[in-house]
Amino acid sequence: MVAEAPSAPDSTREAGWQDVAALIGVRVLARLRLITAAVRPLAWVLIAASAGSWIVGQIAGWSELTIVAIVLAITVGLCALFLIGRTAYDVSLDLARTRVVVGERAVGALTLANRGSRAILPSRIVLPVGAGRGEFGIQRLAPGEEAEELFAIPTQKRGVVKVGPVSVVRGDPLGLFERAHRRDEPVDLFVHPRTVLFDGQSLGYLRDLEGLPAADLSRDDVSFHALLEYQPGDDLRHVHWRSTARTGTMMVRQYEETRRSHFVIGLSRSSGDYDTAEDFELGISAAGSIGLRALRDSQRVDVRVQGRELPAGTGKQLLDSLAALEASKPREGGLANLAGVVSATMPLASVVVLVCGSKVRTEDLRLACSRLPFGARALAVVTDTTASAPTLRRIGEADVITIGALEQIPAALSKVLA
Repeated sequence: MVAEAPSAPDSTREAGWQDVAALIGVRVLARLRLITAAVRPLAWVLIAASAGSWIVGQIAGWSELTIVAIVLAITVGLCALFLIGRTAYDVSLDLARTRVVVGERAVGALTLANRGSRAILPSRIVLPVGAGRGEFGIQRLAPGEEAEELFAIPTQKRGVVKVGPVSVVRGDPLGLFERAHRRDEPVDLFVHPRTVLFDGQSLGYLRDLEGLPAADLSRDDVSFHALLEYQPGDDLRHVHWRSTARTGTMMVRQYEETRRSHFVIGLSRSSGDYDTAEDFELGISAAGSIGLRALRDSQRVDVRVQGRELPAGTGKQLLDSLAALEASKPREGGLANLAGVVSATMPLASVVVLVCGSKVRTEDLRLACSRLPFGARALAVVTDTTASAPTLRRIGEADVITIGALEQIPAALSKVLA
């Protein structure tokens, strides 16, 4: 006999039951994961000890082990009752400042409110801060009550620290069970590098017909400013003859300088270019200080590191980018490769500042400076925390300054601009 194939409706009904069974299985597994996640290792030990004592007590007839099993089971059961109840706090995490400088404390407040109609039993609040965490004990909150906890985060290292998310933890006094519910969203705390403010002239401009007018006045440019009385030595090509004929005094045109102000910072983040981690941090601080000065001079600032360009349209963007910067492996290229990328991507830069560590050889510095855009003013900043005073030397067409501390930057730049 030939077996008949199942009818189409039967096949559809069987597939439907399989889908339902699979859905139920997924939900059951999800519930089991939630339950097992609340059980701490000590609870598993006591559960196993209770079960083992009961089995041995029944087999061997030892009433003592049976009593121990019952006591352990009752203890575990009573501790599990502490998980019953709501933890529906309204959580508010507020940082007074989300941007601080290395060494400053970030102060914040954690507010928890009971908006429900029933009281919330005592809970423990866990606030992750980077790799660590802070814990707060919250007492019983009646309906409508609020609790506020103030905290301070010390910042010893530059970086971007995630604060949160806040977890509300319910548990028992013995620590057998723990149930955590996450509330609120994490907040990024930017720990900016240290920078130094300094005054003085900018590091340099190039005159350009497509540049921006500056506050400095010139006898020869394209942006007209005013008419002045002729002085010996003025170019007769700039005599304004109509005004001269009307006033009877020779008048010449005065101009505003038009400057091309594309300021580029090439910051090496290769670990092979720096002798110590302190040298790398000093390089980041130097790049930030020089970049902030250029931004105050209303220059267009671009910051380039190995592998990418950092946002630097404003001072906040620049410092945020530097806060998140990490050292790269030597295989990603050193200073010479970085200079080549700067030249290829920013050929119209007017000033290029290269920042590196003391492990970069003189030959590599010369090669890097030779790869910079043609006509750009070049400056290299070498960081060496063992240097007691800033030094200046000349390599090719570039000025090279070596600094050992952040406070040495103004004195070092004054030597360049002298």
